[in-house]
Amino acid sequence: MKTTSVCGLAAMLLAVAAPAPASAFCGFYVSGGNAELFADATMVVMMREGTTTVLSMRNDYRGPPENFAMVVPVPEVLDESRVKTLPSEIFDRVDQLASPRLVEYWEQDPCVRPSPGYGRGAAPSGARLGRMRSGGGGPAADLGVTVEAEFAVGEYEIVILSAEDSSGLDTWLRQEGYNIPPGAEPRLRPYVEGGSKFFVARVDVSKVTFGDEGIAQLSPLRVHYTSDTFQLPIRLGLVNSSDRPQDLIVHVLARNQRYEVANRPNVTIPTNIDVADSVRERFGPFYVALFDETLRVNPGAVVTEYAWQATNCDPCPGPVLSGNDLQTLGGDVVAPAGMGAVGVGGLGGPGGPGGRFGRMRRRPSWGMNFVLTRLHARYTADEVEDDLVFRAADPIVGGREFLNDANHLEEGARPSHANNFQGRYAIRHAWEGPIECENPVRGRWGGPPAGTPRPGTAAAQGLAYAARGAVRLPEVVRTPVPEIGLSQVGALAGASAADEAADDEDEAADDIPDPPNRDREPGCAGCSSAGGAAGALVPFVLLFATRRRSVR
Repeated sequence: MKTTSVCGLAAMLLAVAAPAPASAFCGFYVSGGNAELFADATMVVMMREGTTTVLSMRNDYRGPPENFAMVVPVPEVLDESRVKTLPSEIFDRVDQLASPRLVEYWEQDPCVRPSPGYGRGAAPSGARLGRMRSGGGGPAADLGVTVEAEFAVGEYEIVILSAEDSSGLDTWLRQEGYNIPPGAEPRLRPYVEGGSKFFVARVDVSKVTFGDEGIAQLSPLRVHYTSDTFQLPIRLGLVNSSDRPQDLIVHVLARNQRYEVANRPNVTIPTNIDVADSVRERFGPFYVALFDETLRVNPGAVVTEYAWQATNCDPCPGPVLSGNDLQTLGGDVVAPAGMGAVGVGGLGGPGGPGGRFGRMRRRPSWGMNFVLTRLHARYTADEVEDDLVFRAADPIVGGREFLNDANHLEEGARPSHANNFQGRYAIRHAWEGPIECENPVRGRWGGPPAGTPRPGTAAAQGLAYAARGAVRLPEVVRTPVPEIGLSQVGALAGASAADEAADDEDEAADDIPDPPNRDREPGCAGCSSAGGAAGALVPFVLLFATRRRSVR
């Protein structure tokens, strides 16, 4: 029997380009023979309101067509009405919307005077950029295990279990054909002692379509439950953990509320950093270098990468979330009376088999107050002592083309009355045309010159293939990053040959001064879509291969 972890492999893929077996927190697949099983990513989106949590999960499975199952601890018994399948595409939209983004700006003609209100309203390229001053069953033998509920959803056969002790649960799972590895019982123990129930979803692979390279097209699952504590169970997946660092990305949706982690340090990703033109082709390696350095300075921290209204963005790397998207991810559960969908085809209606969703018509203003928070952690098994607990956090802003009170582009994150924070990085092209006026005005940024194609806003997705160590930050960063102690940047710190050549060429042009500093007027970046494969990982689900056997 060979085991390969889900998140362990996926996190390993963040560091290298080629897949290989590994073990880690979020669980594992087990095959009956020597075949290796792979999972590229597990992604989670959580919606929270009051004591209600809606947890949506997507798992990408790669391996031979044996049946397998996944086990998730939940705080209470779930009935069929609390379990749905979701369309997979919605996870891609969430990931793309909240991912760090790369934009490009061009310096505007220094001799063309801007129209009244430039820098305080609409920018030349049309993006809205202005100044901002503020920021049932019975017991199983004598093992103490009770089957509380059984039902089917889509390709899944769901069983809800309770247990009196972890040894009995471990034994019962093995007797029922769940091929779990040694060492699971200690990880099950704190959940059993805490009164958790266990959501077990078996999959009949005969009902699953396998796509390219043997990846199973499993329907994502959504469950909802009530609990006074808002947390994500990650300890259960430590059964086969290794010493390799693992990545965890969590997206949280809540009305008028940002979230952070209550039992870890919190830090925001450095943002509004100008970078060399070469980063366009190496955005993923650049971002993981910045992320790793942020964690080196803030060991053990969870990094906030995004906190913004879910139904808009600026600049946008792709579509924002619609009212239907928010309904799909839990709005139908948390929305108050009178705010539900109208028409047919909604949750529980004739939207398709397995709980899939049809069209919904929402009030135009519904969903405008949902905040999407993206939290990113990276750690090893010996650094995890408890589950992640979340708490409400005050609004922050940052990572926009806005000027602060000192007439400088805002840096970092700061408190405000609304959430508008993002990881944003910019390539800036200095004016290269003639300057024939007496008093040129430098540092006004906007769209490209006429006839120059406008690049889309790129999202840092597909990080599973971003090589760590491939980018040295001092060589590609063009503005200081005080959060990580980076002050000597660009050519001063040893720029690449290509960038040095570009710098020399610029300096040779007598009529073109050096690019201005960060004291600049607002501009605009392209807002078209730039796709990418989602690579969000969340180590908390325990996954096993199983034999073809029904739970009694």
